[in-house]
Amino acid sequence: MSLSYESSGVRYDQLDAFKRACQKAAKATAGALRAHGYAEPATTRGESAYLIEAADHYLAHVEEGLGTKNLVADAVYAATGKCFYREIAIDTVATMVNDLVTCGALPISVAMHAAVGDSGWFADAVRTTALVEGFAAGCEAAGAVWGGGETPTLGGVVEPEAIVLAGSAIGKIAPKHLRITGEVREGDAILFLASSGVQTNGLSLCRRLAAQLPRSYQTPIGHGDPRTFGEALLAPSVIYVAFVRECQRRGLKLNYVAHVTGHGWRKLMRLEEPFVYEITAPRPAPALFQFMMAAGPIDQREAYATFNMGVGFAAYVAPENAEAVLAAARATGYDAWLAGHVRKQGARKAVVVPSLELTFEGDTLQVR
Repeated sequence: MSLSYESSGVRYDQLDAFKRACQKAAKATAGALRAHGYAEPATTRGESAYLIEAADHYLAHVEEGLGTKNLVADAVYAATGKCFYREIAIDTVATMVNDLVTCGALPISVAMHAAVGDSGWFADAVRTTALVEGFAAGCEAAGAVWGGGETPTLGGVVEPEAIVLAGSAIGKIAPKHLRITGEVREGDAILFLASSGVQTNGLSLCRRLAAQLPRSYQTPIGHGDPRTFGEALLAPSVIYVAFVRECQRRGLKLNYVAHVTGHGWRKLMRLEEPFVYEITAPRPAPALFQFMMAAGPIDQREAYATFNMGVGFAAYVAPENAEAVLAAARATGYDAWLAGHVRKQGARKAVVVPSLELTFEGDTLQVR
């Protein structure tokens, strides 16, 4: 029987319905911005970052959480003595700043929220030192200050041996024309930037898979990759801020970008306007995903609907700008390639991958 994300307790239909209810209620509070000299842009609700508009700039705000990836780090630490909390901290920063730059905002300040079930969690100096060093390194990679945080002890809510990592980030767009607004057109090129692995999404399903493996996280993943399952899962997320910053520096317009996280490749159609996103040059799935698909088993459709499958960020650009944007990505250290193009097909919204015989219609992504 194939594994699915829903069988691991994550049901996007329920989560997304709550998010849509929050968006509706939250929009009714937007009038409060007037007293501060700001306004809410018409199309910010439902995007990865929330924008507020002033006369000469935008501010962007993101609140994000790591999820359950630290439970993988805990299991590997207990089994091998190898601590991955530096990587976990970078992941936490990445969840925030990668969402922030999707609107063109460059990060200014990042805050940590670290809730534990028992304050004894902080007594392990190896783990806490790694967490602190990694969070600082993530902020440095994003070009942001670590502005503070909160460390509540929540006995009865959080398990005594666990930590819940999350945080928030603030960014700025100035001048205002640097905002990424979703000006996608038929014929636009779709560029992919590679991920480091699962990054921060789908870990509930990964943990369920580990539980059924005789060697759990110590299982070699094979497929030409020497790492164990746990080591591969705990590779730190790529931070994509430098890509957006470099495109801005070079005057290269990004019509839209997507942080490929929850909902897998369905996130490629996050933009509200209907388009068909045709992926004509997908790369073979990296070894980690090939291992999970075989070991789960996890069928191909479920894998691409849940995981990033080697793609952490996507950019939509005018075809005449594609090579220049690829050059900007590669100059800043990213593995990037031309993956497909945008088509207009009436009111249809879909992600289509012909070589994999995969199609995700618009009704499979309901985040607005």
